[in-house]
Parts: sequence; structure tokens; C-alpha cells
Amino acid sequence: MLIALIMLLLAVGLIVFSTTRWQLHPFLALLAAALLFGLGSGMPLPLLVSALKEGFGGTIGNVGIIIIAGTAIGVFLERSGGAYAIAEAVLRRIGRQRVPASMSVIGYLTSIPVFADSGFVILQSLNRALTRRAGLSLATTSVALCFGLMVAHTLIPPTPGPIVTAEALSADLGLVMAIAVPVSLLVLAFSWLWATRIASRIAI
Repeated sequence: MLIALIMLLLAVGLIVFSTTRWQLHPFLALLAAALLFGLGSGMPLPLLVSALKEGFGGTIGNVGIIIIAGTAIGVFLERSGGAYAIAEAVLRRIGRQRVPASMSVIGYLTSIPVFADSGFVILQSLNRALTRRAGLSLATTSVALCFGLMVAHTLIPPTPGPIVTAEALSADLGLVMAIAVPVSLLVLAFSWLWATRIASRIAI
């Protein structure tokens, strides 16, 4: 148990260090960390390879099509100028100062039916267009968008995380939603403050 925990910490450290210090592609970093953890934990090599194939294959099967489609839509919007047209229409209605709050809310609502990572891929082109038109730092709007996506993804059913947690704790799903909604809105408000007061100091 202790060895497995140590290997897990080393694997996480390898991911962080290799992606930040060595600028290694995240896919390669995850693959290297998985190999390190599996071999260090004493897993036989054939079983390790099978587990890697099953894990990556399952991930691609579940969200791969959504990510590919979202990326394609984002590229089409950006190349055609559609993202900027949408950005101009949004800015006329909400104003430039409300862009971070709007991205938080958009991310929050999008992440309820869609995985957070897929939502980020789908919305990032619109986020960049809004940021450029509003003259804001991309760090501000990206942090606001990510917070909105992750808050709903981790707290609001029917996303898998809250449902699995409720089942594991034998909690009533209606009660979970009744508590999760106000808590998530409080976190969303805090995320807006963080994005506008802290992240805005970073120029991207």
C-alpha cells in the first residue's frame, strides 16, 4: 500500500515536472507516468499494456468524438469569422466589463450536460474572440470559463461525478441537488472575483 502511494505521488510529480519544465506533450507525460506507476507497483508488463490500452481506448471512446467535433466547430468559427461575429453580438448586449462573469455562467450551464473538458474545447474559440474584442487578458476569461465548467462538473447532477458520489454515500439525489446548486453558485461568485482580481494581473 505504501509503495503504491509513493509511486502515485512520483507519477503525479512526473506529470507536473515534465509538462512545465521540459514542455513535454501532456499525452506523453501521462503515458510515461502510467508506465512508471504500473512498473513501480509491480504490475506485469503484459497486464500493464492491456490496462493502458483499455484506459486510453475507453477515454477516446467516451469523449473523443465530442472533442474532435468541438475542435472542428471551433476552427470553423475562428476561420470563418463567426466567433468574432458572435463575440460582437454578445458584447453589445452585456458590455465589455461583464465578459468574465458571462464566461463563468456560460461554462457553468454548458458543463451540466457536457463534460468539462469537452465544453472547454467547444467554447475556447468564442472565449478568445470575446477576450480580444473586449481588450482583456486571456487569463481572466479563461480562468472564469474553467471555474464555471468545473463547478458544475463536480457539483451538479447529471454529470457523473456527483451521481457516483451520491450513490457511494447512499445520499438522496434530490437533496444533493438542493445543496449543490446554492453551494455551486457561491463558488461561481468567488471564481469571478478570483478571475477579475487575481488572474487579470497576468497578461496573456
